[in-house]
Amino acid sequence: MPIRRGEPWGEGVDLPAGLRVVVDDASASEVVAIALAADGPVPDLGLGGGDLARTMGGGSPGRFTGANRIVRAPVDLWRVESDQWSGFSIAHVVLRRGWWHGPIALAMNAQYLGRYDVAPRSHPHDGRIDILEVDAAMGLRARLQARSRARTGTHLPHPSLHTAQRGEWSADFDRPLGLWVDGVHRGSTRSVRVTLHPTPLVVHA
Repeated sequence: MPIRRGEPWGEGVDLPAGLRVVVDDASASEVVAIALAADGPVPDLGLGGGDLARTMGGGSPGRFTGANRIVRAPVDLWRVESDQWSGFSIAHVVLRRGWWHGPIALAMNAQYLGRYDVAPRSHPHDGRIDILEVDAAMGLRARLQARSRARTGTHLPHPSLHTAQRGEWSADFDRPLGLWVDGVHRGSTRSVRVTLHPTPLVVHA
């Protein structure tokens, strides 16, 4: 069941023996895709790096060695479908032609996208995906200012940045946009659909 705002999320645990540790978000979502394609159970994963690990306060070198205490928590798993690709995301879905011109759409499960605090209200297990859409008419100067402020999560509110939280999300575009899922380029698409998988992924960070 998704966690409601203000409820405890995750628990501190000792490092489990034999925990499978992946290096980043894309590696985690690939493990999920392979397991589900084989109708097998999805293993618990250790997040050795990536934006979801950072959201959870992890991702530091050496986190999964020795007798460290780590955080174990369920996170939402999102099914992503585009014109020519389908798979899963644990961190974010990005659609754009470029950062400095044209429309941009981001669907965030993690709080961070690289160095940027894109979705400061995002919670990885609340059953909602955080949407940030950049108006195509937003000028270069305003985009540069928003990028600078996004490093500290202070880019919102802004009249050219539109936000929403959705239990599922779909969008259609007049022209193809590049699609990146958990940091991996997945071609171009005119449409995308993001839906919540019924079973959360259990991760350690």
